[in-house]
Parts: sequence; C-alpha cells; structure tokens
Amino acid sequence: MAKKIRADQLVFEQGGAATLEDARRLIMAGKIRSSTDHVIHKSNEMLNPEITLIVEAPRGYVSRGAYKLKPALLKYKSDLNTCVALDIGASTGGFTDLMLQQGASTVYAVDSGTGQLHIQLREDKRVVCMEKTNARYLTKDDVPELVDIVTIDVSFISIKSVLSPLAALLKENAFLFFLIKPQFECHPADAPKGVVVNPQIHTDVLQDVQNFVSQKFTWKLREIMPAEIKGPKGNQEFIAIYQN
Repeated sequence: MAKKIRADQLVFEQGGAATLEDARRLIMAGKIRSSTDHVIHKSNEMLNPEITLIVEAPRGYVSRGAYKLKPALLKYKSDLNTCVALDIGASTGGFTDLMLQQGASTVYAVDSGTGQLHIQLREDKRVVCMEKTNARYLTKDDVPELVDIVTIDVSFISIKSVLSPLAALLKENAFLFFLIKPQFECHPADAPKGVVVNPQIHTDVLQDVQNFVSQKFTWKLREIMPAEIKGPKGNQEFIAIYQN
C-alpha cells in the first residue's frame, strides 16, 4: 500500500489548488471531498495518495453584502486560515459567509436584531451567533478570544458609535474593515430622501471618520475604497481598511 500523505499536499499534487495555502483554505471551508463522499476537514488528515479528491464548485454568498467587502478583503487579508473574526452588524451574514469561505476558523456574528442570520450560517459550527447584542457594549466576556479581523456593516447609526470596544478585542496586527455609509454619518439635510448625491459630503464624512479614529486609536489606515456595490437607493458607500 502506498504511503499516506497529508490532505493539503494531496489536493495540491492533484491540481485542486494552486498552492498549499489555497489547499488548506479549501479544506477549512469544507470544499474537498473524496470520490466516496468523505468530506476532508483537516489539512493534516493522512490519506491514501491513490484516492481521487474532488473540489466543490464555488458557490455564491448568502447576501450581496459579501461583494461589498470582497475586493478589500482579497487585497489585504485573503487568507483567513485559522483566523478568528468578529462581524458587527452581521444581519443575513454576507460578510460572515465570505470570511468562512476564505477559511476563517471562527466568526462571532453580532447583530442587534434577531432571526436574520441565514440558516446555513446558523448551522455552521464555526459561527457564534450573537443576536440581540448591542455592539456598543461588547466586552471580552462576549468575545472571549482576541480576533484577527473585524468587519462592520451597521445602518441607521454612525460607524463611530461601535468602534470603542474593539481596542480590547484585537490581536496585534489585526485588520479592520469598516463599511462607511455617508447617508448615516452626515446631517439629515445632506441626505434628502436618504440619498447623498453631493460628492463633497462623501469627502467630509470620510475625513470625519478618519479624524475620529486617529484621535481615539493607534490603528493605521491602509486605504479607503469605494464599495463596488451601491447601497439602498443608489448610495455610494466606502470600505475603510485599518490595521491594529
């Protein structure tokens, strides 16, 4: 009998992934199975090299929100293998789903509402569903391990209102991805019918958020980029990328 080899090595050797890291990410996401339908869950699982491994076709995401975050995430933190994540304003779970598909080992999905998180994510053992949770008051008791990545998508409140608790929850060099929504940051008069059409308002809002962060935290601003998908009513939103 042929000598057994690690699952990630076999995925790579059979052409299922371009690199070993990609192979590990696919395994963490539950996308590798054998021809007998055995799902491979661990990169170090020892397998007979003669078996055929199958890579599941990539699926979509549970909500369009994932596509707002995806370009920034892939640019700055594409490999989430073994990463612990905190998703504030999880809602249906678009950001959570994206991070899981990129290999996150655990996602704390925080939302003030209830019954919104997609059933697929509720049943995923890697997801800690934290409904009816006010992100303004998060503590280490709520999130008992330091996190590698934070994503934020909140509505009807300022992004600034949920940032303060995060300083105590971050690992060194952790990444933060904020979805900045000018329609909820500016004065109501600057968003008639809930829509910001004046580019100067966008500029002012982004500068205001940057000023707030620089005064309160030591996080480094990496970039602010327009979200590729617009928000409700066609509002242009922005992704701010910071690093602890």
